[in-house]
Amino acid sequence: MELTRAIRSRGNTRGQAYTVLRDAIVAGDLEPGRQLSENELAELLGVSRTPVREALIRLRDDRLVEIVPQLGTFVTHISEEGVADAQFIREALECAAVRIAAERATNEDVAALDGIVARQREVRDVDDYDRFYALDDEFHGTLVELSGHGVAWALAQRANGHLNRVRRLSLPQPRYLAEMVAEHELVVEAIRRHDPDAAEIALRHHLRMVLSGLPAIRAEHPDYFQVAG
Repeated sequence: MELTRAIRSRGNTRGQAYTVLRDAIVAGDLEPGRQLSENELAELLGVSRTPVREALIRLRDDRLVEIVPQLGTFVTHISEEGVADAQFIREALECAAVRIAAERATNEDVAALDGIVARQREVRDVDDYDRFYALDDEFHGTLVELSGHGVAWALAQRANGHLNRVRRLSLPQPRYLAEMVAEHELVVEAIRRHDPDAAEIALRHHLRMVLSGLPAIRAEHPDYFQVAG
């Protein structure tokens, strides 16, 4: 995607350099291998070079960009090791959280989850991948919040960059959105019954969908991934 459109497609950018650039990388708008110019990004974001430089340093820590001395800053390719690391963190966090959520969820909490799933059905039917991705994050973030440890979600997001890139690439796969909605429904039903074992089993199976589909995603988008070896 042309750089100006990639950045401006993120909406209001002033003062949000890190979030805008991270979202653009995850969505594939800033594709792997692209060189990023501090000056150009500062102009597009409407900020000075300092917040852009700070954002790029944070993105380097997230393993989403590589800063190469004398050469420049580049969007990294997807690391399968990074995907596995993020999956480990996400599964440990969310499966622990969903057990607590199943035990303590109120009728209002379950209604909120039902509402998110209902909106997912709507965007599923029109293949709105960007909106579905946002609603997927909202669903999983809400599960963690219901455990009473919502701060853990924000902390874990810093480690999820490579996994989130694969999640985003997975969405156009045939029947993938329908399967995700069906699995979210199973998680909500287990929470509605206050059954932590069933909730954990359903969620763990759901979270592993991304890894099971990784070979197909890599075959379809080989240029997005690090070369093995």
